[in-house]
Amino acid sequence: MDVVLWIIAGLLAGAFFAGGVAKLLVPKDRLATFPGGGWVDRFSPGAVKALGVVDILAAVGLVLPAALDVAPVLVPLAAVGVVLLMTGAVVTRLRSHLPAAVPADLTYLVLAVVVAWGRFGPESFTG
Repeated sequence: MDVVLWIIAGLLAGAFFAGGVAKLLVPKDRLATFPGGGWVDRFSPGAVKALGVVDILAAVGLVLPAALDVAPVLVPLAAVGVVLLMTGAVVTRLRSHLPAAVPADLTYLVLAVVVAWGRFGPESFTG
């Protein structure tokens, strides 16, 4: 189970890091042209950049604390943060009339729930 949780956390981290970098480097107008990118119209350019920073912090929090064995309890906390972030993403996509993007968001949400459950519970870093 530990290996599965590492793999899921690594995949989530990769996805969130890539998404965060895109939000930081790609102009808002161009992000809106990406598939499912219509959500950016609801946010200012600064808010999109801030979400990019949050995505990168989530990616780092899902892997780095455990990899460095420095405050590994931050891993399940980061996973809970991803759950909250993806809950907001689902709501935003539905309000933006972008239901096609919701299954991917729900997939990330479920994977983050699995990491949070596993790292708080049976495969915690404290035992």
